[in-house]
Amino acid sequence: MTAAAVLAALTLFVSACATGGTGTRDEGPAHAEAVAGAGASPSDAPSAMASPRLDRDTAVDILKSDPKVSDAVKRDLKPCGADQYPVDLFYGSLTGGTADDVVINVVTCADLVGVGSYVYREVDGSYQNVFQAEEPPVYADIDRGDLVVTKQVYEKGDPVSSPSGESVITYRWTSGKFAAVYRMRSDYSNVGGGDASPVPDS
Repeated sequence: MTAAAVLAALTLFVSACATGGTGTRDEGPAHAEAVAGAGASPSDAPSAMASPRLDRDTAVDILKSDPKVSDAVKRDLKPCGADQYPVDLFYGSLTGGTADDVVINVVTCADLVGVGSYVYREVDGSYQNVFQAEEPPVYADIDRGDLVVTKQVYEKGDPVSSPSGESVITYRWTSGKFAAVYRMRSDYSNVGGGDASPVPDS
């Protein structure tokens, strides 16, 4: 994958994040403190729908009522225009529950930078927060039953438009929580058209 392609994939969130093997995407556009152990003590958010397919308004209500979601992210949960909230929804089997899990990405209205990614598990009519990452820019997706979290990496002096690389972490549901099973760090080439160089992610 070229550096330009990787950068475009993160910059244009709405069109770049593929559904992967088992996830399905619904609706529009997205710190990393990845709370991989959140499954051990999930927070319940009231659900207004029996179906795991949420509309944006319901997804926003779940986020706003969740005490685990930071105040900074909640402040970004405002319509961008025409009552369209800056959230992106994905569905798929991540935790082995009876209903599809919901991945919610919160992005900024102006430049679609991901500010928060969350996984909610539907249990008895309530949605439990079992994962969150709130260190922007961050974006989560589903790939073949795994949770894949992508973060852009900035070195000192990097402008917002030109990160030094990206870190991709794959999580798998194990013993009631998400555990990181694979990490990859790619450094973008400074030469136009050059390929990203994968390096171990520490």
